[in-house]
Amino acid sequence: MSESGWLPPRPPGDEPDVMPRPEVPAPYGGPVPPGGWQHEQPSRSDAWGGRPLAGWWSRVGAAVLDGLILFVPVAVLAGGAIAVAVNTSGALEVLAWVVAGLAYVAALTLYSPVLMRRAGAHNGQTWGRQIMGIRVVRDNGEQLGFWFAFLREVVVKWFLFGIVGGSFFLPTLLDWLWPLWDGENRALHDFICSTHVVRE
Repeated sequence: MSESGWLPPRPPGDEPDVMPRPEVPAPYGGPVPPGGWQHEQPSRSDAWGGRPLAGWWSRVGAAVLDGLILFVPVAVLAGGAIAVAVNTSGALEVLAWVVAGLAYVAALTLYSPVLMRRAGAHNGQTWGRQIMGIRVVRDNGEQLGFWFAFLREVVVKWFLFGIVGGSFFLPTLLDWLWPLWDGENRALHDFICSTHVVRE
């Protein structure tokens, strides 16, 4: 370069590129960092391990079996209350019916949570579900504990859809029938509690 800063023209074919080509970085072979657009979200089927979903009839069969299993202690309690009522009167008769009623409510409320909290292969199973070969699983993969099973079976299914929804009829009916047209065979209480029912 001259002192004035002027350069003579280059001969043809010797001009440099105006824009140098950017270097292409080598492919990144490490793990993709989470949080970016490249991070793949797991498919929903991963939540329950890709196991086959329980059908509507197997769920109904399990519910019927559980109802029959619960009928046995109810029949025993009712028979005892009737026997006491026949042989006594007044306060003892009332007490017999109160005790029978409280025992029935306790059996109805504790049956599912106590059985579903079992560890291992029977976690998420009542005896009816165990006979039918199905079980309830949480979408986050955690085991069902007593209080989660109590929330699902007693608060949501029994109280919300059974008692409150039963007074309007339609919510209870929709909860029972929803697995028939849902792509993942889920009832409405499954959506609320984030659960699926799968086959063993």
